[in-house]
Amino acid sequence: MKLKQTLLFIGLSVFLFSCVSQKKFKAAQAKIDSLTAANAKLASDLQACNTLTADDATKRKQLEQQIDALNKQIDFLKQNHDVTLKQLQDLSVISNSQAESIKKSLDNIGAKDSYIQNLQAELAHKDSLNMALVMNLKGAIGNMDDKDINIKVDKGVIYIDISDKLLFTSGKYEVTEAAKGVLGKVAAVLKAQPDIEFMVEGHTDNKAYNHPGQLKDNWDLSVKRATSVVRILQKQYGLDPAHITAAGRGEYVPVASNDTEDGRAANRRTRIVILPQLDQFFKLLEKK
Repeated sequence: MKLKQTLLFIGLSVFLFSCVSQKKFKAAQAKIDSLTAANAKLASDLQACNTLTADDATKRKQLEQQIDALNKQIDFLKQNHDVTLKQLQDLSVISNSQAESIKKSLDNIGAKDSYIQNLQAELAHKDSLNMALVMNLKGAIGNMDDKDINIKVDKGVIYIDISDKLLFTSGKYEVTEAAKGVLGKVAAVLKAQPDIEFMVEGHTDNKAYNHPGQLKDNWDLSVKRATSVVRILQKQYGLDPAHITAAGRGEYVPVASNDTEDGRAANRRTRIVILPQLDQFFKLLEKK
């Protein structure tokens, strides 16, 4: 009986001791788990702190670079400010001492610009008059063969080229009766412009002149042909001889090659040159 009680006491003691140890173990395990979690959090916080520190260092470096750039800009602006102040000081000196001279220079520039505009207007007006004269000449002459008569404007000068085939017989300088009618039409247009001055030029090809008579060469032939035309314009059609010039150019101002018959035919011509009115142009220049 006593043995059973003893065994029961021992078993109850062991059971009670075992229960107490399990509770302590669980409590200890829970403490360990809590400490482990706290340690992990501390490690995470430490890593985050380290990251923030690195970011702060990067940001600090960037800010230092920005500050350095701004300081350089400030220095540059200060230098420009000093230069600008000096320029303004120099400008104030010029303005005070030379303002009147600058004003006169500007006035002169304005006057010259106005003068140039007037010249351009006058030249445009002259070009318009030339074109009108050309149209009148072409209208007066009518449907002539382009190879026999040609009217053109070159650099403000009007040229009327009349072939020798229309005006003269070969080697001669007397104007044909048929040609006098053409010269009359040209004269009518020129007579309507009494201030016009013009030159009548005789031209030949390069073939040597070998006709018997008073003429020696192409110089003589070109001059005689020019004066023959001038006399008709003066005596038969009443143009003012004071406005006419006769000139012989010989074979030395060709308009085509003398190597072909067509070229030589083009070179044998009488040219009426409407001269620019230089006196009016010079008067315009004197107005400046």
